Amino acid sequence: MKKYLAMSTRTLAVAAITSIVALAGLVSVDAVAQPKATEQIIGSVETVHEFNDAMPTGVTRTRDGRLFVNYPRWGDDVPFTVGEIVGGKVLAYPDVQFNRADIAHAERSLISVQSVVADSRNRLWILDTGAPKFATPIKGGAKLVAVDLGTNKVIKTIVFAAPALLPTSYVNDVRFDFRYGKEGIAYLTDSSANGPGGIIVADLASGEAWRKLTGDPSTGVDSSMIAITEGEALTTDGPGGKRMPLHIASDGIAISADGATLYYSPLSSRHLYSVPTALLRDKSASEQALSAAVRDLGEKGASDGLESDASGAVYAGDYEHNSIRKLLPDGTWQTIAHDPRILWPDTLSVGNDGYLYFTANQLHRQAMFHHGRDLRQKPYTLFRIRIDAAPVTLDR
Repeated sequence: MKKYLAMSTRTLAVAAITSIVALAGLVSVDAVAQPKATEQIIGSVETVHEFNDAMPTGVTRTRDGRLFVNYPRWGDDVPFTVGEIVGGKVLAYPDVQFNRADIAHAERSLISVQSVVADSRNRLWILDTGAPKFATPIKGGAKLVAVDLGTNKVIKTIVFAAPALLPTSYVNDVRFDFRYGKEGIAYLTDSSANGPGGIIVADLASGEAWRKLTGDPSTGVDSSMIAITEGEALTTDGPGGKRMPLHIASDGIAISADGATLYYSPLSSRHLYSVPTALLRDKSASEQALSAAVRDLGEKGASDGLESDASGAVYAGDYEHNSIRKLLPDGTWQTIAHDPRILWPDTLSVGNDGYLYFTANQLHRQAMFHHGRDLRQKPYTLFRIRIDAAPVTLDR
């Protein structure tokens, strides 16, 4: 009996210890900290440069690897409106003097640059709005300037004037096709905040410019849209303190790999539109014919800049979702980058090194959207992501 009790006691003890060990094992597994659910990051985004001064918008990479950026004069202290990134610093380009706004001779200096584009002929094209703080363009200020990257000297200036340029115009971005005319054609977006949007076409040889799709629904704002950034409606103070949605017309622009199609989108819209470039170049083409030829390619997200590559892909920023998206041949969109650091993807630019470069400048955190409180946190950032594609080159 005693032997039986001893064995039973040992059995119970072993069972108890086994249960405790098993329970401890269960508890230890449950007690280990598990990764918590977070927003998924897509793509491998690399930091190229950080800006600790003024807020940049445009970026472009030359064929030999030089990087240029610009700073519009929207309210920040902007000692120069175009710069080159050299040795980790941004230096005035082509020089300090040309960046000093000369209002009396606006055509001879840079006033407020919105975009820079390097071409295949070793030139930097500078798009000057001539409209600091989105004001009416200064006479002679809205212009397209070409700088020879070999000599760093200005070699061409095309000044925009009426009827191509309206009192409400804000020339925003530009794309080129050098196969037409003596020197090529430029296509520009007019992203007016208080007037009709439109596409401006310029003959680079003569300097003649003309407007197309002025006030067309495709170049105008979507009045029903209220953009949401970082969980808040993107609105400004209107009359009587009423909050008003941001209304910016045709902004982003890209050209197809064969040059036959121009893509564009208002900032205040989630739709991508396209139109045949042949009709834009045809000064005699009626607005009715152009409007009928416009294609609504559907929703892509709310974007600022657009870009294209030599393989036929189109790229768009998505400022509501901190993302970069790519239009696939079947008409669907793929997110190639999503990262909380992509705070307002502005300009996109394909380099010949297989990367897509883009600025993230926290535009939506400016004081005008937050009752006078500037919520931007420096640095602003120039990023890049590998796309293994080449830039569109439309040249003879």
